[in-house]
Amino acid sequence: MTLFAGTGLVVKLVLIILIFFSVVSWAIIFFKLLQVNRANSESERFLEFFWKAKRFDAINAQLDRFTNSPLTVLFSEGYAELKRLVEKGDQKEEPDVVSTDLGGIDNISRALRRATTSEITRLEKYVTFLATTGSTAPFIGLFGTVWGIMTAFKGIGESGSASLAVVAPGIAEALIATAIGLVAAIPAVMGYNHFQHKIKVLIASMDNFSTEFLNIVQRTFARK
Repeated sequence: MTLFAGTGLVVKLVLIILIFFSVVSWAIIFFKLLQVNRANSESERFLEFFWKAKRFDAINAQLDRFTNSPLTVLFSEGYAELKRLVEKGDQKEEPDVVSTDLGGIDNISRALRRATTSEITRLEKYVTFLATTGSTAPFIGLFGTVWGIMTAFKGIGESGSASLAVVAPGIAEALIATAIGLVAAIPAVMGYNHFQHKIKVLIASMDNFSTEFLNIVQRTFARK
């Protein structure tokens, strides 16, 4: 706080911006840790339940047990489209049949892709802020440092003295901007890389689930 109070207006603004970036980044890190960890654990539990269950309607009735899993959204969307198509087949006196033409299996596939895209967007929300913080905070801090050093040297020129006692305090006050920039950037970069890896795992899980869901539908309900 003493160093902060001793800095100039521009450096103070830089420090306030960096502190804001740091606080928001940590809030995002804690939020995404909770969200992604829940998504991973509940997805594993849902897959185990999915393969043990015998009927889609029984699975659909238990989706509220896995509300944080993106796989439940895929299943819900795919099952809703499947149910609509089966009901359409019933009206044509073709019970429990889904055609493989453009209005059948492809509709379910598109519903699964839409749900996957929606879930990826939800999982990646706010993560880009961490990337922005990691890439810009050091440069913002460097700008504050350069400005502070310029101010320090200007003061040296005005005082006419270049002794260590005169130079050191001004440079120390300027370097705090770089330090705060690194403090903001390092956790943000680490958090971004961690979440990118975890989200890629979830995306692969969603892709695999969509493929398996379509295979089950084709084997059980589809006709040529």
